[in-house]
Amino acid sequence: MSARAEILHRIRTAGAIAPQGFSIPREYLGPQGPGSIELFTRRLEDYHATVRRVPRSHVATTLAEIFAVRGIQEVLVPTGFSDDFLLEVTDLVRRDEPPLSYLALDEIPAVVTTCTWAVAESGTIILTHGPGEGRRAVSLIPDVHVVVVAASQILQGVPDAIRLTSNAPVMTWISGPSATSDIELDRVEGVHGPRIFEVLVIEDL
Repeated sequence: MSARAEILHRIRTAGAIAPQGFSIPREYLGPQGPGSIELFTRRLEDYHATVRRVPRSHVATTLAEIFAVRGIQEVLVPTGFSDDFLLEVTDLVRRDEPPLSYLALDEIPAVVTTCTWAVAESGTIILTHGPGEGRRAVSLIPDVHVVVVAASQILQGVPDAIRLTSNAPVMTWISGPSATSDIELDRVEGVHGPRIFEVLVIEDL
């Protein structure tokens, strides 16, 4: 008997003696509801992201501080992003209308967006590229990505996030700045996306 024939014979035999009605237990983690801001913050910081927890009234001031500290002179803002959050950086705003080329996006140092959901257990930001989030390219090409997240958007676990985004045609899941390691485990950031990731969590409605 050839090796191929023997392997196929063993497969057939194994299938024939399997107990009737046998089922694999699938006790997956179910819905967990609202997420912990503290855990979300810790996970993002583990990924070398910066997290700031602010009241809604301080978002505009905080954005201005972030851009000033980083010396950013131009910020890409997608359609649908709240103008109230831009009151102190109006002179920096660049719109993606009409859609900018990839080369033009590469020349803009920062982008600021909202998100659809966030996951505390994995420190993940989820974009479905609706109003305030922009098309996928704007969240991947600029060197700095600042995301404004409402505390009510933070879910505890991934199963809830998958259930709530199952109908989204396009999604981007982001866990910290883009990073990779070579064979000697030297971490390099900014290879596949933004090198710097900042998150503002709005703690009130």
